[in-house]
Amino acid sequence: MFSSRVLGLMELYEAIKGRRSVRSYRKSRVPRSVLSRVLEVARWAPSAHNSQPWRFVVVEEAGAKRALAEAMAEVWLKDLKADGVPEEEALRIVEEESIKRFTEAPVLLVVCLTMKVMDRYPDERRMRAERLMAVQSVAAAIQNLLLAAYGEGLGACWVCAPLFCQEEVKKALRLPEDWEPQAVVTLGYPGEQPEPPARKSLEEVVWSFSVEKGLEPWKAEL
Repeated sequence: MFSSRVLGLMELYEAIKGRRSVRSYRKSRVPRSVLSRVLEVARWAPSAHNSQPWRFVVVEEAGAKRALAEAMAEVWLKDLKADGVPEEEALRIVEEESIKRFTEAPVLLVVCLTMKVMDRYPDERRMRAERLMAVQSVAAAIQNLLLAAYGEGLGACWVCAPLFCQEEVKKALRLPEDWEPQAVVTLGYPGEQPEPPARKSLEEVVWSFSVEKGLEPWKAEL
């Protein structure tokens, strides 16, 4: 039992460190059984109050992917122009980094949150905290999803673009009023092998605290 748990731990570490954001995919269809396993693992993420505020929308139909991509791209194009990007360059960026990326991915998973399952308070301070708890819960589910996808031999990329155009996404997908789009995860069999990104050292991101010394860098032992 102990040795099998250690083996499983090593596989988990490899998945966490080996996962990459994949933006190019082969045209191969993702079987529903594989997609089901990935989503099954996602729903086992921890959540505040065990509220499970995530909602997933699977988009595979070509026309639906294009409609969603174009709705999001329209908002981004306006934002780029407002930021002073020349129209020709803005059109190129939107086509390559939005429309093409979303329409060529075999599967789009639109991840939403609902506040209907969260606690309610009469004051803004606690409701703001409750919303952040829902966001954190949904983020945990997305991380589970990404690791499961990697384990299934799939590539995936977590894209937060819906946060900039929530109403357009809701309209394109005819979502219930309480479903708030948080992300799109593109999914498919990878057509690229991205290089590992740079990571900050533990000493840069982990600190210890004591009453006597306050905050100081934490010493790792690996």
